Amino acid sequence: MLRELSIKNFAIIDDLHICFSAGLTVLSGETGAGKSIIINAVNLLLGSRATATLIRTGAEAAELEALFEITPKSRVSVLMEEYGYDPSEGLIIRRIISRSDRHRIYINGKLSTIQILESVTENLASISGQHVHQGLLRDDQHLFILDQFGGLMPLRNEAGKLFNEIVPLVKRLKELNSIKDRQAEQIDFLSYQKKEITEASVRPGEDVELESLRTRLKNTESLYEAVGSSIEELYGAQGSIIEKLGFVRKTLEKASQIDSELSSKAEAVSGTAYDIEEISNELRTYLLKIQTDEKELEAVEARLDLLNKLKRKHGGSLEAILKKLESIEKELSGIENISEIIAEIQKKLGSLHKKLASVAKELSSKRKECAKQLALKVEEELATLKMSRTKFEVSMQAVPAAGNADPFLVVDGNAAGETGIDRAEFIIAPNIGEALKPLSAIASGGELSRIVLSLKALLAGSGSVETIVFDEVDAGIGGGVAEVVGRKMASLSRHHQIICITHLPQIARFGDHHFRISKQVSGGRTKTIIAPLAENERIEEIARMLGGEEITRATIAHAREMLDSR
Repeated sequence: MLRELSIKNFAIIDDLHICFSAGLTVLSGETGAGKSIIINAVNLLLGSRATATLIRTGAEAAELEALFEITPKSRVSVLMEEYGYDPSEGLIIRRIISRSDRHRIYINGKLSTIQILESVTENLASISGQHVHQGLLRDDQHLFILDQFGGLMPLRNEAGKLFNEIVPLVKRLKELNSIKDRQAEQIDFLSYQKKEITEASVRPGEDVELESLRTRLKNTESLYEAVGSSIEELYGAQGSIIEKLGFVRKTLEKASQIDSELSSKAEAVSGTAYDIEEISNELRTYLLKIQTDEKELEAVEARLDLLNKLKRKHGGSLEAILKKLESIEKELSGIENISEIIAEIQKKLGSLHKKLASVAKELSSKRKECAKQLALKVEEELATLKMSRTKFEVSMQAVPAAGNADPFLVVDGNAAGETGIDRAEFIIAPNIGEALKPLSAIASGGELSRIVLSLKALLAGSGSVETIVFDEVDAGIGGGVAEVVGRKMASLSRHHQIICITHLPQIARFGDHHFRISKQVSGGRTKTIIAPLAENERIEEIARMLGGEEITRATIAHAREMLDSR
């Protein structure tokens, strides 16, 4: 149920806040006061697409916010929990529409997406108007309405569950059969790849080691010269570092006879000389290892070429090559067992298809019975709304399967889907002698309004949306028809929260709550304001709706009488 609605900087609305209650809430006001703007705001909060043109002149952003009270264990409650929201806190939807087109959506304070918003609000509220067929007037929703009316949703959901189990198995079976058809070729190809990688004996990090070795082998001469000259400077040449260190050591040893403190320094120099000798020996050993070996260089480059070729084919690194080998081995193992896997999937699909066929046929049979009942009930409802001669039917048709349809998704020659094998369409003839036509083809606003109301009334309590907004659903009606429409809305409000925008006093008088929407000019700007009406104010508003701007004692008396006789 919608509890609060806040609108800021939206069209001609500056700052508006409305608190709603259960029952029937009536919104009235003169044409152009901003009633349709409020409906647009609610539509945006339910997931309609936003555009910067809706922002009030002079503002950089519009902000819309709604608080919905959520019924425990309802479809909306379950969805909220699936998305990580706590339904006990209610549902707070906030939308910010920016001139930069960087619009934002928040659900219970967390940034969200339009897809999540549409999903959560799908069964939260609906808006029905003369030109908005939303839900009830779309052909693709007629089957859903029929199933709701007939209490067939559990059976429908079972069919959907079976269908969604079958579809991925059918896809997998096609893939496996395709692999089997080219099994020999596939085995040869995979075996070749496996042999190529296995024979290469790839070792992690090997390419880095080989690159280093190749660099050394290519620069042997430079290395030999550098190391040789270093040995000479350290040890071999006259006046070498080791020779000079020997001189320094002897000098310090003599001096230490005078000052013993220098003994440690002489020992340190002796240790350094020893280190230099060790380094020189290691460098001589190094020289022996770096003799130029053209064959070794060729072998290193050949090995690197092989590794680089494998890297290009299998992922760009040695680690990727090894992972590819694992994948190939796993795929080969799977192919070897493919006939067994295919047999298992076919057996499972056969069992699921048998269940789907049973459920779909049972669902189809029950739908045909419910279609007759729904048609009779709609005609009865329309009769109470001054359309007693209307003929209403539910056209039921199975959907023939295409020639290339998978046999596991076909039931008695008909295509099976998430909703079974049927398609439903509401057809109607409002006047005697007219041919039955699709509901969506009805042109008269007054007839359309009453059909919508009839269907809403029949679905009350069937688990459909909790809040219904009627946007000038009274279009094209008046007098006695308006009276019965008002009573019907009052009756419907016992099952749903009803918010009704109307110009007709015959409907407005049935409201449990009444708001007046008006325009005023302040500071050179037009803005919309909304105000709840006390009993005396409500009499005046009903009188205005009866007689226009000139309110007389007679219209006041008539308005009071209308409210008193509810």
